[in-house]
Amino acid sequence: MKHRLRLVGVLVALLWATPAKADTGLIVRTTAGLPALQALCVLPATCTVVGGLDGALGQVFLVTTPLPLQTFLGLLNGLTGFVDAEINQVLNLVDLNNLVPTPISPALMSDRTAVLYPANSTNTAWNSYVNQPAASIVGVQNAQKTFNVTGTGIVADIDTGVDPNHPVLQPVLVPGGGYDFTRSQPGGSELNDLPPTFPTPPPCTSATCPAPAQVNQSSVAVLDQSSVAVLDGNSQYAAFGHGTMVMGIIHLVAPTSQLMPLKAFHSDGTASLSDILRAIYYGVQNGANVINMSFDTKTSSAELMKALDYANQQGVICVASAGNDGQGPPLLVYPAALQSDVMGVASTSDQDARSSFSNYGNAIVWVAAPGEAIVSTYPFDTYAAGWGTSFSAPLVSGGAALLHNLRAAIGQSGAAAAVANAVPLDPGLGLNHGRLDLVTALGSLGGTPDYDVSTSPATATINAGQQANFMVTAAPAHGFDQTVTWSCSVAPAGPNCTVSPTSVRLDGSNPATATVTLATMARGSIPPLDLPRKGPPLEMWWALAALFACLAVLAASWSLGRASRLRPGLAAAAGALAVSMCAYSCGGYGNPPPGAPALSSIGLNPSSVTGGSSSTGTVSLSGPAPNYGSTVSLSSSAPAATVPANLTVAAGASSANFTVSTGAVNAGTLVTITASYGGVMKTASLTVNPPSGTPAGTYTLTVTGTSGNLSHATTVQVTVN
Repeated sequence: MKHRLRLVGVLVALLWATPAKADTGLIVRTTAGLPALQALCVLPATCTVVGGLDGALGQVFLVTTPLPLQTFLGLLNGLTGFVDAEINQVLNLVDLNNLVPTPISPALMSDRTAVLYPANSTNTAWNSYVNQPAASIVGVQNAQKTFNVTGTGIVADIDTGVDPNHPVLQPVLVPGGGYDFTRSQPGGSELNDLPPTFPTPPPCTSATCPAPAQVNQSSVAVLDQSSVAVLDGNSQYAAFGHGTMVMGIIHLVAPTSQLMPLKAFHSDGTASLSDILRAIYYGVQNGANVINMSFDTKTSSAELMKALDYANQQGVICVASAGNDGQGPPLLVYPAALQSDVMGVASTSDQDARSSFSNYGNAIVWVAAPGEAIVSTYPFDTYAAGWGTSFSAPLVSGGAALLHNLRAAIGQSGAAAAVANAVPLDPGLGLNHGRLDLVTALGSLGGTPDYDVSTSPATATINAGQQANFMVTAAPAHGFDQTVTWSCSVAPAGPNCTVSPTSVRLDGSNPATATVTLATMARGSIPPLDLPRKGPPLEMWWALAALFACLAVLAASWSLGRASRLRPGLAAAAGALAVSMCAYSCGGYGNPPPGAPALSSIGLNPSSVTGGSSSTGTVSLSGPAPNYGSTVSLSSSAPAATVPANLTVAAGASSANFTVSTGAVNAGTLVTITASYGGVMKTASLTVNPPSGTPAGTYTLTVTGTSGNLSHATTVQVTVN
C-alpha cells in the first residue's frame, strides 16, 4: 500500500511538471492482459488504452501517453506481466524509384478483348490482363493445366483495400469483404477514401477508352481525364488503387482462391504499424492461408516479427516485397528480412534481368518475379499497369495458393522450399534462388491431379430380403476435373449391387456423390434334417455284446495266468479260447474271411441336396453278409456333409442304408463320400447347394471409381441375417 501511494505521488509530480504535447503511441505486450494496463492508465493524464492488436490472444495493445517516452517506459517496467514496448511507427507504400518509363508502349493494354477467366466460369477479363507476358514467364497457365489447379483457400492482402465492385474481383471476395483497420469497420473498400464528389469514370470499350494516362508515378491507368486530374499529383491519393492492383495479380495466378482485403493503408500510402499488426492477427484468426504484404520498412520491429512467428505457427504462408530502393547489402527491409517467416520477392524484367528499382541481396530476397508493366485490375471496372516489387510479390502469393491447392496442409517452410525450385539467375544479381517458376514449384511437391473415393456408412446389418443404401464420394485432389465412372461387386456372390448415377464429373475442387444399393433376396425355408427313426440292427447289438464278452474272457485268462503260474497249460488254453471268441465276434472288421462277399458299390439318393437337408446312402456287397454281418467304413471329403464312421450290413443281407447330413453353404459344394471294406474302396459324389435367397453371412461390397488410367476402390462390410 505504501509503495502504491509513493508511486502515485511520483506520477503527480511528473504530470505537474510535464508540458502538454502530442501523445506518443506505443505497442505494449503484457502477459497480464488488459486489466493490468487499465490499472496503470486509470491515473489521470498517464495513458490511454486504444485497443488490442492481437485479436483473441489478448496480450498486445496500443497505448497512447502524453508522458515522455522514457518516463512511461519506466512505469511499464514496474507493471506486472510487462514484456516489451515499441513505438507505433508509420510505414509508407509510395516509392520514388520505380518510375513509369517513358514513352509508354502503345501496346501495353491495347488488347481489351473480353475472355473467360477462369476458363470454366462465366466471368470475363481483358485479354491484356489474362494473357500478359508476366503470366507466361512464371508459367501461370502451364501450371494450372499441368496440375489441374486454380487455387484454393484464402489469400489476404494487407494494403489500401480493394474496389469491391470490380467485376473480376467481386465474385471471389470473402463474405463481408474483409476489414478496414483505418476505420475499424467491416469491409475493405478503398473507394471509401475518395470524396463523395469524385467523378467515377463510365465504363468504356476498346473504341471509346482513352489512351493510357500516367497516374501517381507508380501505375498506368485507363481513366477519363477528369479522374486523372484528381488522382495525379494529389498526394492524398498517391497510393489509391494499389490494393486493387495487387489483388488482381493474386487473382490472375489463383482465380478460384478467395481474396481477403485487409485495409491498413490510407489512400496516401501511409499506415501505422499497429494497424498492420491488427491485420496480420485478423487474417490468421479468420482463415487466411496466405498473407501478401506489398510494403516494406527499414525499421525493425519485435512485434512485427512475433506476429509473423504466430502466422507461421498457425500454418499461414507469408510473402512480402523486397522494396524499390535499388539497393543491395547491407540494406535490410522488413518484413522481407524475416526469412524464417516470410518469402521476400524482388523484381525482374521480362528478360530475367534484375529491375533497376528492385532491392536485392539474399538476406531480403528469397525469389524474384516479374515486376515491370504488370497489368492488373484497377478501381472503376478498369485496368492499370504497374512497376515495382509490390507487383512481384503477389505473383508468389498466388503461387502459394496453387501450392495450397495441391497440398492443403502446406505451411511457410514447405511453400518456401517449393518456391525455391526457381529458374536460376546470375548469382551476382543477388536474387537468391532465381526467378519464380510455378510449374517446377508445384512439381517439387510430387503432386499430380487425382481423386479419392470413400463410402458412408462403412458397415451395415440387414435381413435377407432387405436392401442397404450407401453414399459413395469422389473427392478431387490437385484440381482433378475429369469424369469418374462407378462399378461395384460383392464377395462372396449372392447380393446384387447398383450405383446411381453411374458416373460423376468432378470440378477440381468439390466432391461428387452417388448412391450404391445392395439388394438381397428373402431366404427359402430349409427342410428339417432327416434323422434315423430306427435303432441299429439287432446284429450290431449282438456284435457289441460279443465284443464285451471277448474282452471279459481275455481279462479272466490274464487273471488265471497270474494266479496259477504253476499251471501254464490252463493259462494257455484260456488264452486260445479268448482269441478264438474275439475273432468270431469281430470278424466283420479288417479283411473278410475267405468266401465272404466283397464291397460292390455305394450310391446316394438324391445326389444333389440343399444345404441343411439330407441324402440317403446305400452300400452294396457282392453277396449276402456272413452270420456275424459285415462292417463297412464310411468317410466324407468336406465338412459340408457328414456320415457315420461305420455301417454294418446285417447277416444274410447284401446292402445297407445310411444318412448323409449336410449344413448350409454359400456356394455349391461337391462332396465325395467313400466306403471301404475288405481292402476295396468305392466312392459317390454329392452336390450341396446353397438355399434359395441370400444366405446369411458377411459380404464385402467393393465400389470402384475409374477415370482414364486411374482407378480407386472403397469397401463396405454388410452382414446379412
